[in-house]
Amino acid sequence: MFQIKKFLFFASTFLMICCASNPYHDTEKSNEKQLKAFKKTLSNKDKINFGLTNSDWISTVNFNLRKPNFVIIHHTAQDSLQQTIRTFILEKTQVSSHYVIADNGKVVQMLNDYLRAWHAGNASWGNTTDINSISIGIELDNDGLEPFSDAQIDSLIQLLTRLKKLYNIPIQNFIGHADIAPSRKNDPSALFPWKKLSENGFGIWYDNVLIDAPFGFDAILGLRIIGYNTKNLPEAIVVFKRHFIPTEINDIIDDKAKNIIYNLYQKI
Repeated sequence: MFQIKKFLFFASTFLMICCASNPYHDTEKSNEKQLKAFKKTLSNKDKINFGLTNSDWISTVNFNLRKPNFVIIHHTAQDSLQQTIRTFILEKTQVSSHYVIADNGKVVQMLNDYLRAWHAGNASWGNTTDINSISIGIELDNDGLEPFSDAQIDSLIQLLTRLKKLYNIPIQNFIGHADIAPSRKNDPSALFPWKKLSENGFGIWYDNVLIDAPFGFDAILGLRIIGYNTKNLPEAIVVFKRHFIPTEINDIIDDKAKNIIYNLYQKI
């Protein structure tokens, strides 16, 4: 009896040490449980017929996993990497992202690329309204008021290089959270180096020498063709300028803005 008690004591101590060494043990178990539930749903063919009396299942051989076609870049607007991670592992927050990149360049992956994270919210780009279903979310540990560090941007570019190669994501589909939700969001901030990203092949940018937009060019239509939701036009213009003209953020389409819109419109 003493030996059994001794064994149980050491076993429980061992488990406590293991859990203490991994503070995310419980969330990893929850993640595995959800993945098993998805696997069970996919394998349960009998319930796919939705009770239809005249139906059958005949398996096709032509399929693959859904793949992401957009990358959405955010800043966390929180105090630290650990605070952001905590936000994403609490069920009550109902928010998540595939990756979080720390100020020192450390990359934390929180979800498989093929799974749907909850990072975009109520958003749209062009005719696409369910951004979460076709995108990868990347959060940068930044409060929105400070410059992004070189280490952080270097890690971001390395990650984007991998994602672009893996999923063949179009250049123009690397965009910011504010771009897809102009009435709600402002991230990443005006300090984010969109031009540098474009020079590395992620996101479009305008030419150094701009040609004047032709007479009659509809800049608002141009914004919509680029992808912006212009239902709230002033907000859409502000977000556009935060992305492309961060030194002149306002809701006015002046000649410079019109020429940039025309230049980007031609690249789409």
